Amino acid sequence: MNVQEDNEPYDDINVVPMLDLAFVLLVIFIIMTTATVQGIMVNLPKASATPSIGKSETKAITITAEGTIYLDTYPVTMEQLETSLQQHTAVNPDLPVVVKGDSAIQYQAVVDVLDLLGRLEITQIGLVTQKLVK
Repeated sequence: MNVQEDNEPYDDINVVPMLDLAFVLLVIFIIMTTATVQGIMVNLPKASATPSIGKSETKAITITAEGTIYLDTYPVTMEQLETSLQQHTAVNPDLPVVVKGDSAIQYQAVVDVLDLLGRLEITQIGLVTQKLVK
């Protein structure tokens, strides 16, 4: 048993408060890192001017270089995309949709998505590009 006399100095350090601080900092770092992740990364084609769409209820359709289609951040098939968009347009007939296609994908994949949007009578469509740097 380690009994301390009143006048003797401590020979060990209490590390519990330091560990508490380390764990709190670790949790804050994890939360901040996952909060900054937004959407799916794709290599966008370049354009000279990019109009901005600032509506919060805008749906984003992303097509990756591998051909995977995402609605917002969830991977979907064309059938699932059609069903989901039908449900959203039933609530909001003027649903704005933006299409982000990787510059390496085949043009047909974007045309298929645009054709689907046309069949669903979605007229507010935007194509996302990067600003051309001169």
